[in-house]
Amino acid sequence: MFDFHARLGPGPDAAGALLAAMDGAGIERAAVSAGGLLDLDRLSTQIVDGGRSDVAVDNGRTLALARDTSGRLLPFFFADPCRDVAVYRAAAPRYRGLEISPAVHGFRLDDPAVAALVETAAAARHPVYLVCLAQPGTRTGDLVTLARRFPEVTFVYGHCGHTGLDASGLATIAPCPNIVAETSGCYTAAAALALRRLGAERVVFGTAYPLQHPRVEIVKLAAVPMSRADRHLVMAANACRLLGEEES
Repeated sequence: MFDFHARLGPGPDAAGALLAAMDGAGIERAAVSAGGLLDLDRLSTQIVDGGRSDVAVDNGRTLALARDTSGRLLPFFFADPCRDVAVYRAAAPRYRGLEISPAVHGFRLDDPAVAALVETAAAARHPVYLVCLAQPGTRTGDLVTLARRFPEVTFVYGHCGHTGLDASGLATIAPCPNIVAETSGCYTAAAALALRRLGAERVVFGTAYPLQHPRVEIVKLAAVPMSRADRHLVMAANACRLLGEEES
């Protein structure tokens, strides 16, 4: 299994704790980015009401922690469009993907700085992970507009939408082939709907560790009917393709 969405929390043993959770769940590799940037009260408030945090992300720590895991953890650069355009451009070759978060850093997807980040992602052949919100400029339709502007970039639609049961969001992204859905945190019904509307080639497994235990997400997808071939795509092969990794 390949977890497309995990985080490295604070603390000196963040990588070790994640690897132990992965081992306990049978997960071989994970795409990781920095976590623990905001406390949950602040984050949940900004998800609902909007707002911006100026918290700086220690992407160098993510890179360093991933470096010593024999390729099991693949580091993503977590960028604030207000401060990280030039930094990401210089550092991109050392990372495997880009994450941006309207919930954390409070920007619109039509911000020119977002386009500048995506241009670098395109040059580096990085997928772009993000979670849409309900505020203007951050909705699923805004993601589709951005994705159509950059058809060479794969955008990963975190949590199958921001509500856990975002059927309309899945319908909105369905005609846009360079958007794939990631399944952590959503209802089983939403994961099943993503498979029906997008096809197994456009769905990737994620856990949102440490906010969610990996075994919870594995059990959730085990309850979604799909063929053995489709399950292999969702649980591992699609992530390998998006990140240029060989299947194990």
